Amino acid sequence: MKDIATSSSPAVQAQLDRLAALSLPQGRFGLETIHALLDRLGNPQRDLPPTFHVAGTNGKGSTCAFLRAMLEAQGLRVHAATKPHLVRYNERIRIAGKLIEDDHLAALLKEVLDAGEDLGPSFFEVTAAATFLAFHREPADVCIIEVGLGGRFDATNVLDGQAACGIASLGIDHEGFLLVPEEGVPQDPLCRIAFEKTGIARPGVPLVTQAYRPDMTRTIIEHAMLVGARTAIRDLDWFAKVGDGIAYRDRHGTLDLPVPALIGAHQADNAALAVAMLRHQSQVEVSPEAMAQGIHSARWPARLQTLGPGPFTALFPGKTVLLDGAHNHAAAVALAEAMKPYAPYDLIFGLLGNRRVSDVLFPLAPGVRKAYVVPLYGHDHHDPRDIAAFAQSKASPRHCYPAFTLEQAAGWLGADPNGADTVLIAGSLYLAGEVLRLNREVPD
Repeated sequence: MKDIATSSSPAVQAQLDRLAALSLPQGRFGLETIHALLDRLGNPQRDLPPTFHVAGTNGKGSTCAFLRAMLEAQGLRVHAATKPHLVRYNERIRIAGKLIEDDHLAALLKEVLDAGEDLGPSFFEVTAAATFLAFHREPADVCIIEVGLGGRFDATNVLDGQAACGIASLGIDHEGFLLVPEEGVPQDPLCRIAFEKTGIARPGVPLVTQAYRPDMTRTIIEHAMLVGARTAIRDLDWFAKVGDGIAYRDRHGTLDLPVPALIGAHQADNAALAVAMLRHQSQVEVSPEAMAQGIHSARWPARLQTLGPGPFTALFPGKTVLLDGAHNHAAAVALAEAMKPYAPYDLIFGLLGNRRVSDVLFPLAPGVRKAYVVPLYGHDHHDPRDIAAFAQSKASPRHCYPAFTLEQAAGWLGADPNGADTVLIAGSLYLAGEVLRLNREVPD
């Protein structure tokens, strides 16, 4: 599986072809290569504006989106690095509110790839280095950087002096990387995940987190104390009650904030984490008014996104089409809860081969009228026939059928006279990206 997009720019495509030859070397974990690469580039990561660094299993991208919207509502110039991309690699690097231009991106990638050719860097290390170089060279007031995988050994974990670090919701994911047996680490899987994410903590820097199981929280606090980070943990140091609004409280006082336009109670939790990160740091000032405006205006593609008119949604006349990239159990549970008002709904589903079908499909099943399973061409995926047979054997959902293409599934559901009013497309961010491409809703 390659996490690479294609580009209409020949200059960008030439560098993407070089990136496609890179992968995460099996068995190599550590920050030595990214440090060596950055050293050759002049260590741009050491001279960045105040930076917000966000880790987590689910919700970290949405938290970054809320941070960016609130900071921009304050009138600040913001760079942001999020992942993965949905359609274009450019989505990973946003400079002063705009996706990086093709010519700039091509030059950056070439510079980094040339500098590290003999180091054997991974795709993620090259991407991180290019991001730091871009953010160093273009003036800004603030940077937002999303962790890619884990935290302790993530390629972005070379920063010092961040304004604040944040950890969103935690769950089991990427077991092949994050749960590799190792001495001196927690043995409980969720505590191990918490340990890996807390690896982004830095001396004297606020580490702001959601609420977790007591043993997970203890793991976070113990590691933060070892490195000298100042923890701010939900339900211990800050509080947020979600209802018609977000009632936020910490030692600085209280705030009455709106719920996000993004669908789902979990998005209000992500917004609250972003507020807490801003409130527990001292390098950047953001007013309550800007926070409220940012929460209301934040957008984040493929997170229960309502698709607009386009060639793909035209296949579903008169229906609401929702798109989500939920691809692990915790995300599927949150998605199922958010979808309850739409039930019964129809489902188009596709899943990567390294995911457990039951983890992602079964939480959604109670709300599904009919489901079609599609392949994820270009990626290692579960065969739609296998998923459909498995679902039918468990009656979860009972009416689950394979389709050869995404367009075929859409055509069948769109023409079904007994079809539901709402169609959900979920199971993979790669599937979400293909839907956005087909509907000509490329993230900008």
